[in-house]
Amino acid sequence: MRSRFRPCIDLHDGKVKQIIGGTLSEAAPESLKTNFVSSQSAGEFARLYRSNNLEGGHVIKLGPGNDAAASDALASWPGGLQIGGGINDKNAQEWLDAGASKVIVTSYLFPDARFSLKRLEALSHAVGKERLVVDESCRKRGDAWFVAMNKWQEMTDLEVSRESLDMLSKHCSEFLIHAADVEGLCQGIDEALVNKLGEWVAIPCTYAGGAKSIDDLDLVDRLSGGKVDLTYGSSLDIFGGSLVVFDELVAHNNL
Repeated sequence: MRSRFRPCIDLHDGKVKQIIGGTLSEAAPESLKTNFVSSQSAGEFARLYRSNNLEGGHVIKLGPGNDAAASDALASWPGGLQIGGGINDKNAQEWLDAGASKVIVTSYLFPDARFSLKRLEALSHAVGKERLVVDESCRKRGDAWFVAMNKWQEMTDLEVSRESLDMLSKHCSEFLIHAADVEGLCQGIDEALVNKLGEWVAIPCTYAGGAKSIDDLDLVDRLSGGKVDLTYGSSLDIFGGSLVVFDELVAHNNL
């Protein structure tokens, strides 16, 4: 088992962007800090990932106005990308039918910011455990991490722990975990969180947040015992960054 690079397509207002995660707020849109806005379409990024056989990447819709771009990405690589952002019991199957390999769910599982096992069980039953990813993207509170919903602005009652991950894994096939406090900052990963995920997860897991060097892929591999994959965002050259070269990550995956 070895940690691998997993690609992403983050969508905001219909465009591929890289955003500092902690600044994304409907209540205060003027606080949004954007690192990169691409002139290329979501479909072009999907075709790039397809040509390099980078399976298991995620398309995340950050708010409204992103359905057309997300559909473009999925149509450009049917079965090659997961999709998240506003996924619920009413639209999950539609996105699978549109070409998503799996759907990623967060906020739907937390009515009034409280975790609902009933909703998770219903969604898992509707689409199938193997086609469901639970997003436990989180923010740190004291010495613990708690799931954050609604663009990572609203804290929930669910702590990221061995117990919660064990419980959730009975109903999904994979986890996606953004460390929202370091997302988009290019100042390093949350090493403590990655270490804990390596101890706790029993199903595939992708971590995102803060990666700034190709060496971070080996660091995640070491900290997690190869059980956690890594996503790069703002540091990556295809997203306007200067710290990490996309082709080098592809080569690393192919070793």
